[in-house]
Amino acid sequence: MTGALPRIIFFSINGSGLGHLSRCLAYARRMQGRARPIFFSLASAIEIIEDMGFEADYFVSENWSRSPINAWNRELAVRFGLMLEEVQPDAVLFDGTWPFHGFMDACDGGKKPLRVWSNRGLHKADFPPVPIEESAFDLVIRPGEIGTSFSIEREQRPGRRVTTPPVTLLRQDELLSRDEARELLGLSPDRRYVLLSLGPGNFKDVGDIADGLISEFCGRGFDVVWTKAPITVRDVPLPDNVHPISVFPLARYMRAFDVFAGAAGYNTCCEVMQSGVPSLLVPNTLVADDQVRRAGIVSAHAPVVVSPCETRAEQNDAISRLLDFAEAPQRDTHIDLDGAEHAADQILALIAARDQA
Repeated sequence: MTGALPRIIFFSINGSGLGHLSRCLAYARRMQGRARPIFFSLASAIEIIEDMGFEADYFVSENWSRSPINAWNRELAVRFGLMLEEVQPDAVLFDGTWPFHGFMDACDGGKKPLRVWSNRGLHKADFPPVPIEESAFDLVIRPGEIGTSFSIEREQRPGRRVTTPPVTLLRQDELLSRDEARELLGLSPDRRYVLLSLGPGNFKDVGDIADGLISEFCGRGFDVVWTKAPITVRDVPLPDNVHPISVFPLARYMRAFDVFAGAAGYNTCCEVMQSGVPSLLVPNTLVADDQVRRAGIVSAHAPVVVSPCETRAEQNDAISRLLDFAEAPQRDTHIDLDGAEHAADQILALIAARDQA
């Protein structure tokens, strides 16, 4: 239809948190008014997508399905193929490390849309190779770590690859001030607060670390606020004096807190940089990405302490260093966090180039 906006399906896998979904939402939000984003999500938080004004469909992930992996991929190919037939998208974007065979098979059938692969890197050295060539995609986007600039790594098509600056869901002007965030969260304007966000606990039991950090912070006069992830399946038992919250996106409210302690996932590290809140990063070593290395990168640019916090001695030392950061004058560090804008522009340029060919 002449003048119709291009249709783009965002395929979000179900990871240990909401990182994949958040990245897709970041791209889609930067395209509003220029494209029609539609979501096919393996993450169960469909209400988050719809609350942001986007259409969404849900399919159970391979981790939660009772079907063997080969059968699940066949089911995925049928279900996603039906969506492709109904929507007739100009492009589909897969955000994840390992494109599913069911996804690839569905894209190979019928009217073939342009394919985009959003593939965050920084995996551990022992991460197995992915048996999908980048040349199977028209465009590969590598969301960069802190300090990364936009670059074209390979111009050859298919398989054109670009690296972007870090991708954030919110723009800088969408973050609330300290007072605004505290009012919305019902927090006192005069007390000292720490926000703990150690992950949903789906892949790592964070209970012991949480107990130790809560005890240490309370002993130093902080009120503790605990974030409950929207997709958590294992609640951490909390003392009565800890205030749980469940908000999304967390970055909007982070400046309500004097200090922050959380895992070193991609989104969290970007939010730490964006908010400027002095932070303690506790890398999760059980996931595929190298959170130890990422936390080290962030600490070179921001008031950040990195510690495994597995013993009381490590927790005590880490919090002491964190509070030293919190009391020191904050440095004004400008880091490019406009990766979502670059990615959106690249995807729309890909569609425009095909339409003009």
